[in-house]
Amino acid sequence: MPKNIILLGPPGAGKGTQAKRLEEARGMVQLSTGDMLREAKSSGTEMGKKVAAIMDAGQLVTDEIVIGLIAEKLEAGAQGGFIFDGFPRTLAQADALGALLAAKGAKLDAVIELVVDDAALVGRIVRRAEEAEAAGQPVRRDDNPEVFAERLQEYYKKTAPLLGYYYAKGGLTQVDGMAAMESVADQIAKVLDKV
Repeated sequence: MPKNIILLGPPGAGKGTQAKRLEEARGMVQLSTGDMLREAKSSGTEMGKKVAAIMDAGQLVTDEIVIGLIAEKLEAGAQGGFIFDGFPRTLAQADALGALLAAKGAKLDAVIELVVDDAALVGRIVRRAEEAEAAGQPVRRDDNPEVFAERLQEYYKKTAPLLGYYYAKGGLTQVDGMAAMESVADQIAKVLDKV
């Protein structure tokens, strides 16, 4: 039975790592808005040209476009269900996602928040940058404490209302995002096995 879930957590919390594990173990498909926008931008489709023009101008892509991209992916289907990563970011997007799933006769099965310690998270990001540098790999522009602190603040400002929204609906489960990778995966598996 396919499961549709949202993974919430600040940048660097391990959402991407856990999503990849779920894809391999359960046949789920990760829908990362960042990846989808980059893919659309280079696709050459009508939607892709719109996305490229907006991103090239340094503007934020509208909810309408992001929701359109999500709708396309939902149409294609996924055997194990979908993992929403980076979407929804706002209450309007949360409502739109609920409506999209309902229109397809599907629902959101779980909202999982990876709870992390911000100071430890900054340390994790600094280590990631140091390891990349030591290995001669490019360091991500946002892997420095100042930029990362701004991204964290932005995340909490936008996401706090979502936590309340899904908590009120009874669908929010918190897992310890600071635990070892295997432990986090086990916690997520337990949530999915219950829904």
